[in-house]
Amino acid sequence: MSDTRKQYVRPLDIKHGRVDMAHGAGGRAMAQLIHELFARHLGNEWLAQGDDGAVLPALAPGEQLVMATDSHVVSPLFFPGGDIGCLAVHGTINDVAVMGARPLWLSAAFILEEGFALGDLARIVESMAAAAREAGVPIVTGDTKVVERGKGDGVFITTTGVGALPAGRRIGGQRARPGDAILVSGCIGDHGMAIMSEREGLGFASPIVSDTAALHGLIEAVLATGADIRVLRDPTRGGLGTTLNEIASQSGVGMLIEEKALPLNPAVAAACEFLGLDPLYVANEGKLVLICAGPDVEKVLGALRGHALGREAAVLGKVVEDAHHFVQMTTSMGGRRIVDWLTGDQLPRIC
Repeated sequence: MSDTRKQYVRPLDIKHGRVDMAHGAGGRAMAQLIHELFARHLGNEWLAQGDDGAVLPALAPGEQLVMATDSHVVSPLFFPGGDIGCLAVHGTINDVAVMGARPLWLSAAFILEEGFALGDLARIVESMAAAAREAGVPIVTGDTKVVERGKGDGVFITTTGVGALPAGRRIGGQRARPGDAILVSGCIGDHGMAIMSEREGLGFASPIVSDTAALHGLIEAVLATGADIRVLRDPTRGGLGTTLNEIASQSGVGMLIEEKALPLNPAVAAACEFLGLDPLYVANEGKLVLICAGPDVEKVLGALRGHALGREAAVLGKVVEDAHHFVQMTTSMGGRRIVDWLTGDQLPRIC
C-alpha cells in the first residue's frame, strides 16, 4: 500500500469501535486490526515476519523441543488480579515450565464475536503483551477469526508454547515414589474464588485477588538446587485435590496430606464456607505442586520460600504405597478422609 493510500485509511476507533465480521475475513479490515492492534502491542522480530508461522532460532545442542497448548474461555473476561489476556500467557508458559523446560515462544489465536468492543479487546491484548514482556516469552505468531453475533462469548483465546528441555531431564506425573515429599508453593483457591466473587457480584471484607502468574522463574530456582524433582504440576481446573489424584494414578501410588499444612487465605476459606465449596478443588493459576525425593525436601522448601511467588510454600505430606492409589488427608480433628476425584466441575469457565 502506498504512503498516499495509507493516509486515507481510517484508524481503528479503539474507544467506540466494535469487532465486525470483516475483521476476520482475511481482507483489509483484518490486516488493519492485526497491524494497528496486535502488532502494535505484541510486535517483535519473529511476529514481524508476517507469515503463517515463525521461523525460530535453532535450539542449542543437547536440548529437546517441548510444546504445550491451551484454550481460555474464562468468564468474566476481567477479574480482580487479572483478565483472560494475562491468564492465556501465564497458563501456557506454566504448562511448558512444569515439564522442566525453558519457555521460549508463544502463539496466540483469537476467536472474536461480532459486536465485541474494540476497547475491551485492546485492554486484553495490552495485558497479554505486558505479561509476555514480563515473562520474557514473546508471542511470535497467531491467528484471528470472527464469528457472528450470538455465536461466541466475546472472545476465546488459544495459546501454544514452545520450550527447550535439557537432555536427560525427566519430570512427569509418573515419577512419584513412596517416601517422596509433596509441596505446594502457596495459598490455594485464590483464582477460582476471585472469579466466583466477580461473576456473582459477591463482596467480602477482604478482597480476593487471582494468583495468576508465570511460574518458570520459580521452577528455575527450584531446579537450580540440584534436588531430585520428580513431578511439577500447576493445579488449575479441579484444584489441588484433582491434581494429586492425577499424579497418584499416573505413578501408581497413594498420597497422605495434612489438612493443617494447607496454606489458605482466610478470605478464601470464608468464601468457600459461605458458598459450600471445598478449597481443595478450587482452581489456581499461579501455584505449583511439587513432588521431590524425601531427603531433598528442606532444600526445595528453602528455594520456594526464597522466591517472591513461593513465600507461603508448605510441605503438605508424603507419597505412600497404596494399591488403590488413594489420596487421603488427615483432618484437623485427627481423623482421615479420602480426597476423591470430582465428578464434575465446582466452578466452570475459570480458565
